[in-house]
Amino acid sequence: MERREENQAGKPCRDQDRYQHRKGHVRIRVCTREGKPACKRNVEIRQMSHSFLFGCGAFETLYVTDPEMEEAKRAFYEERMEKWLKIFNYGTLPFYWGQFEKVEGKTRTQEIRRAARWLKERKVTLKGHPLCWHTQTAPWLLNLNDEEILKKQLGRIRRDVMEFKGLIDMWDVINEVVIMPVFDKYDNGITRICKNLGQVDLVSKVFAEARECNPEAVLLLNDFNTSSKYEELIEGCLEAGVKIDVIGIQSHQHQGYWGREKTMDILERFSRFGLPIHFTENTFISGHLMPPHIVDLNDYQISEWPTTPAGEERQARNVEEFYRLLFENPQVEAITTWAFQDGAWLGAPAGLVRTDNSEKPAYEVLKTLIKEEWNTRGTWNTGELGEIDIYGFKGSYEARIDGMVKCFQLGTEAEQIIVLD
Repeated sequence: MERREENQAGKPCRDQDRYQHRKGHVRIRVCTREGKPACKRNVEIRQMSHSFLFGCGAFETLYVTDPEMEEAKRAFYEERMEKWLKIFNYGTLPFYWGQFEKVEGKTRTQEIRRAARWLKERKVTLKGHPLCWHTQTAPWLLNLNDEEILKKQLGRIRRDVMEFKGLIDMWDVINEVVIMPVFDKYDNGITRICKNLGQVDLVSKVFAEARECNPEAVLLLNDFNTSSKYEELIEGCLEAGVKIDVIGIQSHQHQGYWGREKTMDILERFSRFGLPIHFTENTFISGHLMPPHIVDLNDYQISEWPTTPAGEERQARNVEEFYRLLFENPQVEAITTWAFQDGAWLGAPAGLVRTDNSEKPAYEVLKTLIKEEWNTRGTWNTGELGEIDIYGFKGSYEARIDGMVKCFQLGTEAEQIIVLD
């Protein structure tokens, strides 16, 4: 836990230099209503949230906000989301076209909107996932020709980005483009148009549509493929003038932890573009690992995949090292744990809590990192000048003084003023 009680003036203490890029300095002047310095007053400072996006899949919110949900079940999901909120400030909501609009014209807009508002009220930054993807896409696209499919895809982007503007202003615009034109497990409309247009042209069109509908939105290109093929795709898109805000990297580690060497290699290769990086979908297994011969994670479907004590300890170690490596890298701006609870995806024990909502060691590790080690709080005294200097992790803060609570941001302004009412 960061404390700066002793540092009232002058140069901020710069310990833990590996996190210097995550920190900022602010000088706060505390004044009376008459404008005079409020001297020798104690100010309790508490960091409430990070500027860094610590995220998780937030699909369970749909159960909490479902008006037809049984009360007992709702209470169960509310308990789960309460634990979710103790760690995360950033959530991903589902926009898989095949689920969102299984029948053309009948969407889940109101259902997703309820969940989004619930999270937004709790100061959670939101992302929609995804706007364009060949998997789980609308089945009725197969009845159309390529020109009509593209028109429907762009229309879908226009409708949903504008519908959620101000509520969801971050999107995985297009997902897994590296494999998209050669995907052959089943026929689908998006693979058809990707083959016809080419990867770069399709990316260009969907990004342009999303950008026009919400110029202030943060738009991601997202993929699980971390090979040179993804680098080549990014290069081609940038050369074509596509404005990619963020490079999204999936990190499903069902077959074992990547390890420091692989993780650092991926960071180095994708940092060269000079764009922010989000690790958009991260999983670590707390049971037996998926066999190494499995190529597509979706092909490993078993009746039971239990969590184990040894697996949970391994998962906690993996989470700690991986998060430390990413948080230390200045290009990384977000990390999303994909499954909050076991069994959420592919039946895998990849959650931070078990199916009964009990917390796993990985939950405690992550909570300790975010809320204690990477957290700035303490008590400062305004001294003779009525000022305090705070050097800490960037984010939102509360200052408590004389029974009042004042909010401020660290990292956006060099000086702020608190006036005692």
